[in-house]
Amino acid sequence: MQVLKFLSIIWKSGATIYLKEDDVHIDHGDNIPADAIKAGEIIFEDIKAWLNSWEGANGIDQTMQKMIHQACGWQHNLKLNEWICADVDALMLFMEWQETLAKNGWNDIYTDYRQFENEASNVLKKKLYENAVLYANQNK
Repeated sequence: MQVLKFLSIIWKSGATIYLKEDDVHIDHGDNIPADAIKAGEIIFEDIKAWLNSWEGANGIDQTMQKMIHQACGWQHNLKLNEWICADVDALMLFMEWQETLAKNGWNDIYTDYRQFENEASNVLKKKLYENAVLYANQNK
């Protein structure tokens, strides 16, 4: 099982998974289907590596991660959803960013998109983040 496929099952179940003192913790694990837990045990080190890869991520990358997770239905973020529904230009920019990643080979939501980023996608995600900050500041 792919790491993001496993994590999506965790998140959609209402459980949370995170690193604490370099160890993986799961809250509300009783919500996770037993077969998913078994599959996760096999790829445990990959899961830990993915979680570690996000440690210290900047605001731009955190925002993009939240947007992908929202769009995929893995994790819901009410404020992000309100923004993207209210700001059509931001929605179009998000779609353009995804198209750029797709042109770079990203064709599976369960594959970490970061390996498909390039200068063009980085310009778009920075612009998208700036729109998010502007919206947040105007709608406090």
